[in-house]
Amino acid sequence: MLSAIFPRVRYGFGVSLLLFCMTAWAVVGVPELSSRVTDLTATLSAEQATALENKLAAFEAKKGSQIAVLLVPTTQPKDIAEFGIEVADLWQIGRKGVDDGVILIVAKDDRKLRLEVGYGLEGIIPDAVAKRVIAETITPHFKEGDYAGGIDAGITQLMALIGGEALPAPSESSSEGLGEGAFMFILMGGLIAGFVLSAMLGRIMGGMLAGLGSGLLAALIFGVAFSAALFVGLMVFFIVGVRSTGGRGWSSGGGFGGSSGGGSWGGGGGRFGGGGASGSW
Repeated sequence: MLSAIFPRVRYGFGVSLLLFCMTAWAVVGVPELSSRVTDLTATLSAEQATALENKLAAFEAKKGSQIAVLLVPTTQPKDIAEFGIEVADLWQIGRKGVDDGVILIVAKDDRKLRLEVGYGLEGIIPDAVAKRVIAETITPHFKEGDYAGGIDAGITQLMALIGGEALPAPSESSSEGLGEGAFMFILMGGLIAGFVLSAMLGRIMGGMLAGLGSGLLAALIFGVAFSAALFVGLMVFFIVGVRSTGGRGWSSGGGFGGSSGGGSWGGGGGRFGGGGASGSW
């Protein structure tokens, strides 16, 4: 009886894991979040990107709110507003429960830009104000080819608006995302559970269950972005379910998030509801 049921259960979980992975890659063109400034157009020089990154980091440390900048060549075939919602859903900029994140998206070849505003800031940056920031502050620079100046001016104005709002004070971990301690906690817990389950159900089944559980734990409890939760889940699955049977075993090199040395930056779990505005130049 059990021998007939287990193959069906394994097949079911295999299909579920496949669908889980396919969903993660369904959003095309949205890069993984690893820094406050993501330039896929090579528009900003290294010095300009670093200066903007440092400016945003200092503001986050002082105020707690997260602001991110994304430059892409195009959002086609999607409208920039639709693309912006997908970016906001995946990146989760802003603190969880405070929802004080803002994302500036520039589609350079489309000559369009958009501000995505988190729930917690819609009172001080309503759609009309976001529209004015775009039209009166950013696009005049863009029309002259001064993209770095336009972005910096827009960010400065957004900081001034957010700075006047009474928001919860930033905590030490407000800008850390899924820190190393939390990552190791989830990873080790997933591996222990996976090895126990693999002894009962087999390596593949145990790896699937442990990986799915670890990913859900990272997303629901720690509020990390979907891409980061997927990374944790797949790591647990491959260590448990596809590990080497020889004497050496498997080990991961480097730190979490693909960053070597400095660690990566991530969203804090903030929510967005479509607030913001779009513009063109």
